[in-house]
Amino acid sequence: MLPLAPLSEASIQQLPPAALAYLGDAVYELYVRRFYLLPPKRLQSYHGQVVAQVRAERQADHLRSLAPSLTESELILLKRGRNAATGHPKRIDPSIYQQATSLETLIGYLYLTNPQRLAQLLAQLELDPPT
Repeated sequence: MLPLAPLSEASIQQLPPAALAYLGDAVYELYVRRFYLLPPKRLQSYHGQVVAQVRAERQADHLRSLAPSLTESELILLKRGRNAATGHPKRIDPSIYQQATSLETLIGYLYLTNPQRLAQLLAQLELDPPT
């Protein structure tokens, strides 16, 4: 895969929180998929483990566990992400959905601006061990 040209700081700042959350959702799921890749197993088993971790409820748990480690600017970004969470699936409490969207927004932003910090935070997540 060819690398993409980096985005300028100005263009990143123009992105709405929903766009950052959209990207963050994909980055987070890819991280979780990679985490559960070993030991090798059937696709159905991969899917079950990944789905359990990418649910909004689990993302909200992860956000709460990371909160003490976040910087002031990251906390501000979380608020922007929370406020961008419009609508929600009927099965989820709106505050849980907002927290999940906040986490995705932060992940998307850090993916674009500070991959080392993103790796640091993702390493702190307490994912269920692979089975």
